[in-house]
Amino acid sequence: MAPPLPYFDLVFDVPIRENPVFTYRGDPKGEAGVGKRVMAPFGRREMTGYIIGVRAEPAAGLSEGAIKAIRRVVDAEPIFDEADIELARWMAGYYLCGFGEALAAMIPSGRRVGGYSSFPDDEGDIAAEALALSDEQEKALAAITAVTAPAEKLRPFYLFGITGSGKTEVFLRSAEAVIRDGKSVIYLVPEISLTHQTAEAIGKRFGPIAATIHSGMSPGKRLTEWLRIRSGEVRIVVGPRSAVFAPLRNLGLIIIDEEHDGSYKSGNTPRYHARQVAMRRSSLSGARLVMGSATPSVEAWKLMSNQGITRLDLTRRLSGGSPPEIIPVSLEHTEGCLTAELKEEIRKTAQLGRQSILFLNRRGFAYFYHCKQCGYELSCKHCSVSLTYHKSKGRAVCHYCGYSVVPPKACPQCGSLEAGFTGFGTEMIEEEVARTFPELRLRRADADTTGRKGSLAETLDIFKAGGIDILLGTQMVAKGLNFPGVRLVGVVLADTGLHLPDFRAAERTFSLIVQVAGRAGRYFPDGKVIVQTLRPKDPAILRACALDVEGFFAAELAQREMLGFPPYTRLIRFTVRAKEAPRADGAIKRLAGIAAPLIPPDADILGPAECPIGIIAGNHRRQLILRGKGMGTLHGAAKAILDSYEKGRDAKVYLEVDVDPVSLL
Repeated sequence: MAPPLPYFDLVFDVPIRENPVFTYRGDPKGEAGVGKRVMAPFGRREMTGYIIGVRAEPAAGLSEGAIKAIRRVVDAEPIFDEADIELARWMAGYYLCGFGEALAAMIPSGRRVGGYSSFPDDEGDIAAEALALSDEQEKALAAITAVTAPAEKLRPFYLFGITGSGKTEVFLRSAEAVIRDGKSVIYLVPEISLTHQTAEAIGKRFGPIAATIHSGMSPGKRLTEWLRIRSGEVRIVVGPRSAVFAPLRNLGLIIIDEEHDGSYKSGNTPRYHARQVAMRRSSLSGARLVMGSATPSVEAWKLMSNQGITRLDLTRRLSGGSPPEIIPVSLEHTEGCLTAELKEEIRKTAQLGRQSILFLNRRGFAYFYHCKQCGYELSCKHCSVSLTYHKSKGRAVCHYCGYSVVPPKACPQCGSLEAGFTGFGTEMIEEEVARTFPELRLRRADADTTGRKGSLAETLDIFKAGGIDILLGTQMVAKGLNFPGVRLVGVVLADTGLHLPDFRAAERTFSLIVQVAGRAGRYFPDGKVIVQTLRPKDPAILRACALDVEGFFAAELAQREMLGFPPYTRLIRFTVRAKEAPRADGAIKRLAGIAAPLIPPDADILGPAECPIGIIAGNHRRQLILRGKGMGTLHGAAKAILDSYEKGRDAKVYLEVDVDPVSLL
């Protein structure tokens, strides 16, 4: 057996884009190898490095004496391979981040391997739920499972169907077919806590060959599951966006459920989108890619129109329900949070022995402190946002940084008593519903009430079993959940997101109303949705209430094309943050000066400007957005801008780069 090669190429989880690979000598025990993590000296500290290559001699220009040695090896077995290294290299190039940052985002950070608990080997009731498919489902399944082209030329599929039309069953049958073929499956869901029904269904149907990976697991447990997946023991992995990196052998299918959901985009470096990574992985591995939603993203809709994605339609509800009646109701001249129409429907639903869901995408009691005399507003002292009053805590809280204060009894600026909180959050609605319907069993599900591990799942299970009459919540109750007893959904305030200065505001509002409406009447034809709004004539709200998906996308795409926004253009957003406003201003002006001569002819620059939320956690935020027709030339310009900016960068200014941003706040 040949002796181990003495030199190893390492990358580190640091924002180095140019020349990110460093050469080290092997460790004293000779345990180093490609795919393992090691501890090695880096600058003045010791850091975790990732071995991506071996070499017989140092790279040209490196003297033997300058090469440091690896201190120790962390992993007994490799935890990543050549395919992972290639994917990380692509991510670093595409998302303009460090090679080591990309690799670190892909693999778990656990130091030790703990005992694992995978799904039980339980055929349970899901086997019985594998019902006969409808003609539409059969047709969709046949299209997905038929091999009609060489793997690398397979177009992605999109299962476009109303809520309750049986998308999950088509996904599961497709997965079964791929697994029977000896291949493996990644099944992505928006957020594991909100889609435990899907995770449960997969566990019951596939038993011990299924595993779940998500950020809520301890690092040790994540690493254990990761190694099981790498070993070939696991054939189907379910999880949120990071599960797209699961090291499955012989990948045959990637499923993206609720493809439109914003949580598929990472909010930290590298700011990858799981949909783009899935497209890359599927093309590299020859796997099929199947996405699905009742409300596709605008990008996916345009690709379906251009035949870049094969659209498969599911048009009817399978369990006896029909699309609910959706009624927009104006909130003007209403005392409190509930209109007479919504109260009447709650009463009627309870008399029928059925259940109601009330939805508001804003937690807390009230969210806007305003003085009628002098116009004073109570804002966070670290962020440029209003504080939200939480009655249960007796404090006004910032939902961005956590800062809180006891609310003033009089206006701090002019002393007027005509000052206080307006607007309403889930806490205030809970109080009003309890006062109006004292005889009904009410439960609130939001970030304030579901902090304890497993508490959301417990609430949803009690609701499903009929132990709650009214479930009140934020987005937690809007996504992917299937409750047979629900007749009524009340959207307490539909336009919370419409006023945001973001080109996707209408798309998000439309999607949220249609998704939450989909919880009503899934098993009976009498589902009702009351949409309360201060903008009853807004096109996005009217089209959502009419379930006019085609009409909404036609209007939205026309507007985006006119204004030059995605999917007709591509964006790269630079955001600078600094503790002092002059530093942030200076950095963004310098960046704009560098960018001006480098921008290609088919592109332009938006900004420099203050971000819509100008301060978060005491950091002043400024932005510059590159906009162009194609990503190729835009990408080249962004790289050149970054290289030039890095040369004289102020160490007290932090720069974020976001390729294809989903939010501009």
